Amino acid sequence: MSIVTRTGDAGTTGLMFNRRVPKHHPRVEACGAVDELNAALGLARVAARSKTLRGRLVTIQRNLIVLMGELACTLADLPRYKRAGYGSLTPAMVAEVDALAADLEARLGAFRGWAIPGETPDAAALDFARTVCRRAERRVCALHAAGQLRNPRIVVYLNRLADALWLLARQSERN
Repeated sequence: MSIVTRTGDAGTTGLMFNRRVPKHHPRVEACGAVDELNAALGLARVAARSKTLRGRLVTIQRNLIVLMGELACTLADLPRYKRAGYGSLTPAMVAEVDALAADLEARLGAFRGWAIPGETPDAAALDFARTVCRRAERRVCALHAAGQLRNPRIVVYLNRLADALWLLARQSERN
């Protein structure tokens, strides 16, 4: 199958299970923002000096793929999505990113004032990923506010992830 399908030439795109929607649809905006976040995390992973950080980032990227799949499915198709064996963002995934943030806070201590991105290449990449994460969070929150998000853990995950990315950037500056 060619990547060039021409099916989007009229301004629509496909969701899971062959649902067509306009490219400006809020669900597509949310999926696109999470896709951008995943790409930004890829850049951060390449820039990372630490093997541990690279491992953490690839785990987060895998979680985002699960999250994107769930977002790319209309509410009406969610039962079909689950029957097909696709995963959903779980409480364990949220707990994992929460624990990462808590661990970093405990090790790094208190912060005062604003951080200025760009101290190191890896910290700058993490700060960029954090800002993309906040945009993705806003797009997902819009879906949630419109009653189009069944799994509210997605909002929680993105919120906690942005915090963890900020902390990872500060850690990278210190290493």
